[in-house]
Amino acid sequence: MKKYILVIIVISLSLFIISGCEGTEQSNQKSITIAEQYGLAYAPVQLIKELGLLNNEDSDLKAEWKQLSNTTAIRESMLAGEVDIAFMAIPPFLIAKDKGMEWKIISALSESPLGLMTNREYIKSLADFKAEDKIALPQPGSVQHILLSMAAQRNFKETDKFDDQLLTMNHPDAMNALLAEREVSAHFASPPYLFLESKEAGIKKILSGSEAFGGDFTFIIGVSTEEFYQQQSENYILFLKSLRKAIDFIEKNPAEASELLADNYDLSQTEMEEYLTWPGMKFTPEIKGLQEFLSFMTAEGYLEKKDYQRSDLIFTDKKDLEDREINKAELKRGAAKNGE
Repeated sequence: MKKYILVIIVISLSLFIISGCEGTEQSNQKSITIAEQYGLAYAPVQLIKELGLLNNEDSDLKAEWKQLSNTTAIRESMLAGEVDIAFMAIPPFLIAKDKGMEWKIISALSESPLGLMTNREYIKSLADFKAEDKIALPQPGSVQHILLSMAAQRNFKETDKFDDQLLTMNHPDAMNALLAEREVSAHFASPPYLFLESKEAGIKKILSGSEAFGGDFTFIIGVSTEEFYQQQSENYILFLKSLRKAIDFIEKNPAEASELLADNYDLSQTEMEEYLTWPGMKFTPEIKGLQEFLSFMTAEGYLEKKDYQRSDLIFTDKKDLEDREINKAELKRGAAKNGE
């Protein structure tokens, strides 16, 4: 039995939209819409835009970009056909998947330091929180919520110990509230907000993401719908290649990437490079920690289905799609040659 208030998914709506798309023919659209949230962990997505990786001599694809506050907004936009590819953490992806959302992971994006930051002098550990102390995070079911629940289970044997103290806020608003000593006693922050808060007098970190999780894990993943994967495979492949190029660019050229991205985050180039190369910041397509999140969330009632396979959660490698596109192109060329 679930002990938590999770985001309500309208299963009938999603099934209706998905079923209505079945049987449609491949038809690559000329534009795609990509949704991200707030924070430094999404830097490669911003870099795709800055480098124009989706707009080149081989493609006339137009990319549109949206910044949304949480996974609920992303999911609703996808159901409405307004978003094709989006970025989020693993736990909210799993919760929506479990409720009937037909999407899968396309790639990991980043690992990142996370931290529960407080402006209260008397709070030195989780045990010091009072009932009236509010904890700001993006939403119930977010990775921050699940990490807090993991820590609560490990320390107090109460997964839902802090659930009544959660306050849904996007990271910029949560940071501002913490700095102004309004509304919240703590903020479970991600970069760059974590780094900015750590430089402020009177604000300290009492729990890191890796401490809560028990090791390293993928913070942000990219996801897409079954419909986009099947019906827009050329665009899917193009985006995935562009994402890998952006990740590689940041890893090999942090100074140049910082110059390109600084304005996007209202940071100086020096600050941007400092944060991009901060210990624990890692941009990589490798998915890490999926099984651990899956096991915890299943055991604690966040998920109902108990037998997820890797193929249920992650799309087939892009190589298979590329082979399929090559075969189709060869068939077309053969038909044209034969006058068909």
